[in-house]
Amino acid sequence: MNEEIDHDTVAHAMQPEDTPELRKLYAGFEAENLIPLWTQVGDLMPMHPKPRAVPHVWKWSRILPLAQASGDLVPVGRGGERRALGLANPGLGGNAYVSPTLWAAIQYLGPRETAPEHRHSQNAFRFVVEGEGVWTVVNGDPVRMSRGDLLLTPGWNFHGHHNDTDQPMAWIDGLDIPFSQHNDVGFFEFGSDRVTDYATPNFSRSERLWCHPGLRPLSGLADTVSSPIGAYRWEHTDRALTEQLLLEDEGQPATAAPGHAAIRYTNPTTGGDVMPTIRCEFHRLRGGSATAPRRKVGSSVF
Repeated sequence: MNEEIDHDTVAHAMQPEDTPELRKLYAGFEAENLIPLWTQVGDLMPMHPKPRAVPHVWKWSRILPLAQASGDLVPVGRGGERRALGLANPGLGGNAYVSPTLWAAIQYLGPRETAPEHRHSQNAFRFVVEGEGVWTVVNGDPVRMSRGDLLLTPGWNFHGHHNDTDQPMAWIDGLDIPFSQHNDVGFFEFGSDRVTDYATPNFSRSERLWCHPGLRPLSGLADTVSSPIGAYRWEHTDRALTEQLLLEDEGQPATAAPGHAAIRYTNPTTGGDVMPTIRCEFHRLRGGSATAPRRKVGSSVF
């Protein structure tokens, strides 16, 4: 039976004897900003991932009061753009990242407030936790935000938010900021200090064009990198999950696992994920059900 080897136990054939000539060679490397692979292969190509991020739970009952207090004390506008509280993973050294590839935050918009328009190359989604009456305006298209809805703002789309009610609203923001920062592909541009359209339609133009089951407009036959749908409505998500569990009751193979209904939000032009760097899903478990343990290299926010 072969013993398992790794970078620490493998024979170090490339570790020559320390001599003045070798030290001179290494000094030459340093002078020319060179680093030999044989001194760092274990760090560059580890035998398995070594994540610094750790599992962590943020309690809504504890962070919502902090968001509400921020709403009382901190105005929304230029200089900060959004009243958003980033979820900082305790293992990532103080960065406001929930994982090495994702930034997530609780955004809070007070009564009659407007968050000004801007755009950035980072892709974003929003999931509404509670409240009604906010519209996000994406490239001039007002999109209603309601509890349970998933909304998309793909990279480089101008967007702002306005609250048309006398009640505050809170939602979860998710962006691929750390992924973008690591690859140095971040761009940002200010837009209007207000939103470009204060209309409050029940359905956005993108939904009116794209959200008809199994139907694709002939004006949109070209594939798009991100989904053209501005909002995936809770009533459709809820119905899909409910029907999976009902079909399971009828003995049909409809669920991801016993008692586990799940859907994936998709880009209707490709059938793939809604955005190139972020996958969005919704899961529902029957009372008393449990999912099987599993491991994967992708990071998730639930």
